[in-house]
Amino acid sequence: MSEHYYGEGRPLLSVSNLKKYFPVRKGLLRRVVANVKAVDDISFDIAPGETLGLVGESGCGKTTAGRSLLRLIKPTSGHVEFEGKDVLGASGSEMRKFRRNMQIIFQDPYASLNPRMSVNDIISEGIRVHGLADNRKDAESQVRDLLERVKLDPAYINRYPHEFSGGQRQRIGIARALSLKPKFIVCDEAVSALDVSIQAQVINLLMDLRDEFGLSYLFVAHDLSVVRHISHRVAVMYLGKIVEIAKTKDLFSNPKHPYTQALLSAVPVANPTAKKERIVLQGDVPSPMNPPSGCPFHTRCPRVMDVCKSEVPPTRTADDGHSYTCHLDE
Repeated sequence: MSEHYYGEGRPLLSVSNLKKYFPVRKGLLRRVVANVKAVDDISFDIAPGETLGLVGESGCGKTTAGRSLLRLIKPTSGHVEFEGKDVLGASGSEMRKFRRNMQIIFQDPYASLNPRMSVNDIISEGIRVHGLADNRKDAESQVRDLLERVKLDPAYINRYPHEFSGGQRQRIGIARALSLKPKFIVCDEAVSALDVSIQAQVINLLMDLRDEFGLSYLFVAHDLSVVRHISHRVAVMYLGKIVEIAKTKDLFSNPKHPYTQALLSAVPVANPTAKKERIVLQGDVPSPMNPPSGCPFHTRCPRVMDVCKSEVPPTRTADDGHSYTCHLDE
C-alpha cells in the first residue's frame, strides 16, 4: 500500500458540515411534515493519492454522502471544496470541469450500463463530450487502451453489456470512470454485488490503478475486510453522522467508539480456535426521520450513560488524527 495519508500537504477534497435531508410530504397540499436526515453534518478531508473507506450499516447514509459531494444529489447544506474550489456553488460550466476530475463507479454493474450501447459507446461517451479525442478513431484507440488497463480484451469493444459477466461489467464501469483521467473517484459499493473471488481481483485492480495514476478514492462499503485491505484511513458512519475516523491500522487495532467496537467484533477471523468477544447490539437502528436526542447511538450502546441521552457528545481527537464522537474519554 502506498504511503499517502491526510496531513501531507493540502487535501484534494475537503468536505465540511455536509447535510442531505429528504423532505417527507403529506396531504393534499403536499406539505413537508418531516425530514429524513440521510446525511447529518459530516466533515472529512481526502489527500491526493489517498483512499478513505466509508463504512457503516445499510441505510446509514454512505451512498447519499458520496453522491452528494459529487452533486449527483443536491445537498441541503454544507461545503465541498475540490483543489480549493467550491463544488456546491459551482455554475453549470464550472461543474462540467469538475466532472472531468470527479467520477463514480456504481454499485450495480447490471443497472449502471446502458444495454442499448456498445462497450465502445459507453466508454467513449465522456471522451467525446469533453473533447478529449481528435476524431472517432482516436476515441476508439483510447477505449481499447482503457480496456487493456482494466484487464479486458480490446476485441470486446463492439459487444453489448448483456454479453458480459458481473465482474466484466464492473471493469467496463471502471474503464468509463477512468476515461476522463480523473483525480478522484467515488467507489460506491463497487464490489458488493460481485462473487468473493471476483471481488479480490477488482479490489487489486483498483489499487493498481490508484498507484499508477495517483488517484484518490472515497471507498464506500459495508465489508470491513475489504475496506481494511484498500483504505489508508477509515470513517465510520452511524445514522447519518461520522462517529469515528482514523488511520486503518489504528482503527482496527484500537477502536474508540462503542459502535466501531461492535462492528469490528462481528468480523470473522480465520483461526477457528481463536476466542473473540462478540458485542451484540440490542434493538433496531432508529429512524433517520426522528433520530434520538443527544448521542444518536445511545439507544443501542452497551456503555450508555445518562449524559448520552440528552447531550450531543464532543469530538475527541488524538495527536495522530484519530478522532471519535463520544462522551467516553478513554
